Amino acid sequence: MTPSVIEKLVEIRGIESNYVDAWGKPATVSETSKARLLETMGYTVSDETALQTELKEFVANNWMQPLNPVQVNREGEQVVCALRLPIELVNDSYDLRFVLEDGTELHQKLIPSDGELINVAHIDDIEFQEYIIDIQHVLPLGYHDVHLLGDDGDKIADMRQIIAPKSCYKPDNIADGNKVWGLSVQLYCLRSEKNWGIGDFTDLTYLIQESGRQGAQFVGLNPIHALYPADPEACSPYGPSSRRWLNFIYIDVTRLDGYSDESVQAIVKAPEFQAALEHVRNVDYVDYDAVVKLKLQVLKAVFEVQWKKSLSKNTKLNKAFKGFIEEGGESLEMLATYDAIQEKLASEGKASWGWPVFPKELSEFHKPGVEKFFKANSKTVKFYMFLQWQAALQLDAAQNAAYQSGMSIGIYRDLAVGVSEGSAEIWGNRDLYITEASVGAPPDVLGPLGQNWGLPPMDPETLYQQKYQPIIDLFSSNMKSAGALRIDHVMALLRLWWVPKGENAKAGGYVYYPVDDLLGILALESHRNENLVIGEDLGTVPDEIRIKLAENGVHSYRVFFFEQAKDGGFYSPHHYPVQSMSTLTTHDMPTLTGFWHCLDLEKGQELGLYPSEEILQELYSSRHDNKQQILDTLHGHFSIPDWMGRQVEQVGMVKELNHGMQYHMAKGSSALLSLQLEDWLEMDKPVNIPGTFKEYPNWKRKLTRNLEQIFSDPVLNSLALGLTETRKKASEQK
Repeated sequence: MTPSVIEKLVEIRGIESNYVDAWGKPATVSETSKARLLETMGYTVSDETALQTELKEFVANNWMQPLNPVQVNREGEQVVCALRLPIELVNDSYDLRFVLEDGTELHQKLIPSDGELINVAHIDDIEFQEYIIDIQHVLPLGYHDVHLLGDDGDKIADMRQIIAPKSCYKPDNIADGNKVWGLSVQLYCLRSEKNWGIGDFTDLTYLIQESGRQGAQFVGLNPIHALYPADPEACSPYGPSSRRWLNFIYIDVTRLDGYSDESVQAIVKAPEFQAALEHVRNVDYVDYDAVVKLKLQVLKAVFEVQWKKSLSKNTKLNKAFKGFIEEGGESLEMLATYDAIQEKLASEGKASWGWPVFPKELSEFHKPGVEKFFKANSKTVKFYMFLQWQAALQLDAAQNAAYQSGMSIGIYRDLAVGVSEGSAEIWGNRDLYITEASVGAPPDVLGPLGQNWGLPPMDPETLYQQKYQPIIDLFSSNMKSAGALRIDHVMALLRLWWVPKGENAKAGGYVYYPVDDLLGILALESHRNENLVIGEDLGTVPDEIRIKLAENGVHSYRVFFFEQAKDGGFYSPHHYPVQSMSTLTTHDMPTLTGFWHCLDLEKGQELGLYPSEEILQELYSSRHDNKQQILDTLHGHFSIPDWMGRQVEQVGMVKELNHGMQYHMAKGSSALLSLQLEDWLEMDKPVNIPGTFKEYPNWKRKLTRNLEQIFSDPVLNSLALGLTETRKKASEQK
């Protein structure tokens, strides 16, 4: 294979050849890995002639688009656009028509050759010329359509013009320098006296009201994206079916109109139902199969009640439901149809885990067979639309409760980096996703062997050709009923580590994305939805993305245990960037108790996560040193009692050390401080162990106490009020 052909494609498709690893050392992507990445994109790397043809076609297709599919500019910038035409057409007159988002039309007459010639190409013996055209109008913030019209008024080309703010939205109190705290929870973990074995939106409302009463300004959630009703054990919130829609499992069924109907109560009061309900409430890990069975049984009964009374008639309630369906558009229809197909296949005992095993006629959303299925099963599809409607209403009620409780932010949601291979999101837009690759990470501190997350990446070129609409939809939908959005693995806006199917994570490579455009869209949606934005920038992070995030008003994510100097000491939280959210631990890390007593290392050894005994011993040694440095830091800043030992061998994770670490963080300079309920409860088991699948019950562990018990505990109430006071003092020192 001629290296120049490969290298040219590697360059134009954004595959990186060199990067700096998590330990600050230069790393190189092998030629084999780069070739495999091109193969995942659909290129015939094994055939030089075919590859040369594919390269020429890619270049030609770009030249034969008179206008770019989409362009993003920031407010106040001089807007220009590129225009490409055959040479014989560059002296003709054209009309550039702008249709603004509010329907206003603007026009600009132009002759391309009057602009600046910047490039020339020959495609099939035809010379094409590219000019830069100055846009004469000042366009407002928003999404606008641009049409290139000939003298005869015929449309020649279209472009989406996006005008974005310079940076993301910040609430007034954060912009004014106030420092706030909140709790971070996995919603499914919550126990309460009335829930059905899994945390729900009513529990969330209670948590918001009680923590808000004590001064918390937000509650951060794990991703609450739609999962798989017919496959409950596929429960990872970071491997969803659709990131635009919600997980129905969080609906509080008892709050729905129709729940008190005799037909529904007959189901709920049945002895076998009550026995199953007692089981799911009492087990320490969420029994997803049992919970979903219970909830779906009752939700279908409630839906039947509402269908007979309202949803099949010309009622106010049905009009609201129809309005929700209309607003949801094709995306909602796609998810609901997918869920209905999966339910039917599962009920027939057929393979149903995702679209790759669906019958051929149902394997893509836009196939005629799917339309036929929709018509034949329209009521079932409507049921799954109903679930999304009810989930959205209950989530919105929780956010309204946050504002009524005096929270300045309220709910902050979490946007996962991708969807699983068999997801509805890929089923509905197959062209966008590279299903022969998976998102992951090169070797780093959290994953010494590298990580493969099993999430097919978006193709940046297809995303561009689709005018960024999928990203716009993702940002917009995840900012609904929230005051902040955390973007998991925010480096995805700049680059993603792609792992070809069948390869080890180490054999992957970075593929770049249009970061400036994506950040512009993020800023625009942030202002429209009044959402503060947090970017999870852990792992192998290039300086350029941190700089860009800061310039765009995205809050960095600072984890205490990772904020370490070269000499091993831990940076004081006083030195964290103001524009950041700080935390002690995350869902991918051990709890404070687990960390201090090395329970994560014990479990990792048990599960075979470490390549050698030597590496494991190095980790133990490093942990011992880190704990000593932490103890020194806490004593040095008077964050723990003086009576507490100064040698780590003498100090266990007691309540005073636990609370002292939280107060230590509360004194810091970060605008936001997020603390986990697990650490309030001094729990030792982690939420998730990276690098495991079925070896550990990830995403299932519940809290050890009910919410009602937590907020009636005087010790925890005192901790919360103390955190509020400490944050207030930190604000006054700005």
